[in-house]
Amino acid sequence: MRLDKFLVATGCCTRSVAKKQVRAGAVLVNGQAVRSSDQNIDENADTVTYCGAKVVYRKYTYIMLNKPEGYVSATEDTRDPTVLELIPAEARARGMFPCGRLDKNTLGLMLLTDNGELAHKLLAPKSHVSKTYRFKSKFPIDEADAKRFENGLVLEDGYETKPAKIELDSTAMGGYITLVEGKYHQIKRMLEALDNKITYLERVSFGPLTLDGELARGEWRYLSESEIEALEAH
Repeated sequence: MRLDKFLVATGCCTRSVAKKQVRAGAVLVNGQAVRSSDQNIDENADTVTYCGAKVVYRKYTYIMLNKPEGYVSATEDTRDPTVLELIPAEARARGMFPCGRLDKNTLGLMLLTDNGELAHKLLAPKSHVSKTYRFKSKFPIDEADAKRFENGLVLEDGYETKPAKIELDSTAMGGYITLVEGKYHQIKRMLEALDNKITYLERVSFGPLTLDGELARGEWRYLSESEIEALEAH
């Protein structure tokens, strides 16, 4: 693999920045400064150091995005902007896609990856991967409705949801909802089954991942090594 592609694939920098850092002597291969960013390396055997830090190569790329309102969870769309437009071109070029969907107006944690096998595993119904959302409702939710929510609700199409966890705040018009499934507009439809309505929805966790509080809406970052390990082991 070319050195500049390696640095892009590992999230160190863009290709243009890689060239600058190589010229500055900030990139070492097996302890030696390299002269050209298009040098070929063995990504599995060579030791690469970037700005003093050892770079670990992974076959797949994982990005955490704080999804803003108005973006659709798709790789392309003819009407609305997609979440892929929020990440750099070099990441999109790797074939990244959203792992699961958030509604156009739902905010928060979204995982983007090019690992189709892991995405399939995480999204498979039998995996029961938990997803937690912060929510607000139009009307208060009483204890009886909360109990119905936790026992499973029958939606308008006859589907019976799996038991879900709901934690209400002091107003009883918001809090946290945790699901282990992800049907179309599920939380919205569950609240409608209680004759209520969602007014705000933000995903704050997905499996072992928790939304990074340092990420503003529309911002992203590569997952840390510990996050990747937890995700792949989930």
